[in-house]
Amino acid sequence: MKRTQIKRAILCATLAFVAVGTLYAAELKEPIDRRAVVERHQIKSAELMERLPVGNGNFCFNVDGTGLQTFSGDTLSHWGWFSEPLPSKYEWKDVPKTGTYSQGRLSGGDPFPQDRKDLYSWIRNSPHQMNLARVRLTKADGTPVDKSEIANVKRQLNIWTGVHSTSFEFQGETISVSTCVSDDVEKRSILSVKINCDAKAAKLLAVEIAFPYPNLKRDAWTGDFSESAPQTPFKVVRKAEDSVVVQRTLQNEYAENTLGDYSYDVRVDAPGLAVDQLGDSSTLRIALAKDGDKTFNVAFYGKDYRDPPRAESPAVNDATVSYEDVEKESKTRWESYWTTGGAVDFSESSDPRWFELERRVVLSQFLLRANSAGDWPSSESGLLEICPWSGRFHLEMVLQHLIHWWAWDRAEFGEKAAQIYEVVTPGAKALAEQLDYKGLKWQKEIAPDGRTAPWVGNLALLWKQPHPIFFAEMDYRRNPTTETLKKWEAIVEGTADHMADYATVDENGVYHLDPVMPPDEQGFTKDDLFDLAYWRWGLDAANAWRERLGKERCEEWDRVRANLAPLPQKDGYYVHSAEWTDTFEKRAWEHPDLIGIWGMIPPTDAVDKETATRTLERIVKEWNWDRTWGWDYPWVGLAGARLNRPEIAVDGLLIDSTCNKYALSGANLGGPSARGGKGPYLPGNAGLLYAIAGMCAGFDETAKDGATDAASMPRSGDTAPGFPDGWKVKWENLKRPL
Repeated sequence: MKRTQIKRAILCATLAFVAVGTLYAAELKEPIDRRAVVERHQIKSAELMERLPVGNGNFCFNVDGTGLQTFSGDTLSHWGWFSEPLPSKYEWKDVPKTGTYSQGRLSGGDPFPQDRKDLYSWIRNSPHQMNLARVRLTKADGTPVDKSEIANVKRQLNIWTGVHSTSFEFQGETISVSTCVSDDVEKRSILSVKINCDAKAAKLLAVEIAFPYPNLKRDAWTGDFSESAPQTPFKVVRKAEDSVVVQRTLQNEYAENTLGDYSYDVRVDAPGLAVDQLGDSSTLRIALAKDGDKTFNVAFYGKDYRDPPRAESPAVNDATVSYEDVEKESKTRWESYWTTGGAVDFSESSDPRWFELERRVVLSQFLLRANSAGDWPSSESGLLEICPWSGRFHLEMVLQHLIHWWAWDRAEFGEKAAQIYEVVTPGAKALAEQLDYKGLKWQKEIAPDGRTAPWVGNLALLWKQPHPIFFAEMDYRRNPTTETLKKWEAIVEGTADHMADYATVDENGVYHLDPVMPPDEQGFTKDDLFDLAYWRWGLDAANAWRERLGKERCEEWDRVRANLAPLPQKDGYYVHSAEWTDTFEKRAWEHPDLIGIWGMIPPTDAVDKETATRTLERIVKEWNWDRTWGWDYPWVGLAGARLNRPEIAVDGLLIDSTCNKYALSGANLGGPSARGGKGPYLPGNAGLLYAIAGMCAGFDETAKDGATDAASMPRSGDTAPGFPDGWKVKWENLKRPL
C-alpha cells in the first residue's frame, strides 16, 4: 500500500467514526463546587488496623489507627532503593548487564541458566524499594503496645488537607494524634506529628523510630526489625537533647561500577522532649513525659542512587520547622491540587450508583497524588506497600499508572516519572543489540538502574513497546511545539525502529509478530490481536511525528504497517490471537485484550466497529471477571464510550467482582497481596481516571469539532457522551484522550 493510500485509509476511517447526538454541551455556567465534591468523600474509620496513606507523591507514611505505625504500615519513597549483596560465589562479570543471557533474535521465552537460580533471584530482586523506617508508639519502658489495650478509635484522613487525625483510648486514657507530611523538596520530606494527652497518659508512652534491614517480606511492617538482622551502619551525625541527626548507610550494588555506599539521612526534632539512641542499635526513642501538646518531626533526606556521596549531611544545617508549619504546607499543597486540574460532579444523577463511582474517582485522585507523583514510576502498589513483584515497577504498566495526569490537566505530576524512557535508553539500546534487533527494545520489570529482571515472558511481552509513542502524543497534544517534538524524537524513532524490525515477513510478504506474549500473559503465541492493533497505531503515529519535524516518512515503517497480519477473528468476534481462536470457549479470563483495540488504544482502520461492538457485548456477559485485574474494568469503560454504548461503559466500571473492589482508602483491590487475596493495585485507580476523562470529554474519532490539540478542545461541560440516561455529569478541565 502506498503512502497516499495509507493516509486516505486512515482519514476515511476517522471520518467514519461519528458520534450520535450532541457530544458537548455549552461551557458550565457555574463552576463545580470542588470542595463539596471532595468533602463528601472524606475517609472516616473506627478501624485500628486499616492503613491510610499520608503522602506527597514522592514519599508516603502509611498510618494505622494510632496515627503512627504502632501495629502496621511502611514508610516508602520513590528514591529509597536497596540491593542485596551479590551472592559470594559470583562476580560482576557473571551478571548480564541487560538482565538476560539471551542472545540473538527471539524464538520463545527468556531462558536463564538452571545452575544459577540464586543469581536469578538476586537479579530479580535487586534493587528493590525499601521501608525507610517504622515510627510507632510503645510503652514507656520500650515494650510493644498490645492491640487489646487500644479502644474507641475514631479517625479521619482529611483528603482536602492531607492531615490524618485520630483519637483513641490507651489503658483508659484518651490520646489524640494528628499526622501530616511536608512537600517533597529535593527528596526531603518531613513527617510531622502532634500528640495530645495529659501528663498521666504521657508517662505511659514513648515513640520509637526503628530502621529495619531491608527485605521483601511483607507483613505488618516490611523489613527485618529483629536483633539478629544484619546490621547496617547507623551514624549519629549530630546530637542534642531534643534533636538528633543520623545517617543510614546501605550497600549499593545497583549496577556494575557503582559499588559503594548508599546513604540517606534522618533528622528528628522533638521540642522539649528527650530523644535518645537505644544503646548501639538502629533505633531512636522519644519520651513523651510532658503535659499538653507534644510535637515531633522526622525528616527524611534521600538522594538518587546515582548521586555521589555527600560531603556533609544536608540535615545538619536545615532549618527547624514546627508542626504548624508542616500542617500549613500540607493544607496549601492539597488545596492547590484540588482547585486545579480536572474535576467531575455526579451528584445530580438519578442513578443511585453515582455516589460510589464519584467516591472512587475522588479517592483515586487523592491516592495517586499521594503515591504516584514522584521521581520514578510507581510499582503496582504505589507507596502503599512494597509491591509483591520484587518491589519494582514495570514498563508495560507505566502507561496505566501515569497517562491520566495528562488527561486530567495535571501533566506536571507525571512528567518526572515519564522521563524513565530517557534514563533507561542506554539499556534499551544494549538489549536490542544483544538480541540482534534495531532501535530501542524497552525493558519490562526494572528499577532506576534500568536492568530488566529475568522472567519467561520478559522479552516477548510486546505491548510495553509502543507506550512511549503514546506518551509523546499526549505531551504534544498538551504542548504542540517544536520543543516537544525534539524532546521525544529519538525515543519515538528508536521505539518504531524496533517495532518494525521485530516483525518477521513470510514468503507472501505478510509481517507477523512472533513470538509474542499478549497483555493477558496466558502464554506465547503468534499475531495476537492487541499487539497487531497497537503496532499499527504506533507505526502510524511515529511517522506522523517525523512529518511534524519536516522529515520524510520512514518507508520501512509504512511497509511493515501496511502488511501486518490481519486482526484475528472467529465467528464474527475478535479473539486473542491467530492461534488462540478458542478465546471464549477456554480463555475468557485474565485481561480482556479484545476490547483494548477500541478502548485503551485509539482504533485504526484495521479495526471493524461492528465486530468490536459484538465482541464487547459478549465479553461483558461471558468473561470470568473474578480472574481479572483492576485495570480491566476501565478498559470496558473506554470501549463502551468509544463504541457509543454508554450503558456498558458505566456498568463495566462497576462490575461486581472480587477484582473490582475499592477499599475504604479508595485503593483498587484488583491486584496481588502478600496478606492474602487481592491487594492495592493503583493501575486500577489510574485507569479509572483515564476512562472517566474519555467518558466525559469524548475521543478524537467521536468528536465533531475536529480539534486534537488541548487549546481548542472543550474545557468543561454539563453532559458527557460516555454516560447513559440517569446520569447528570458536570466536568471541568479534562483532556480528550487519544
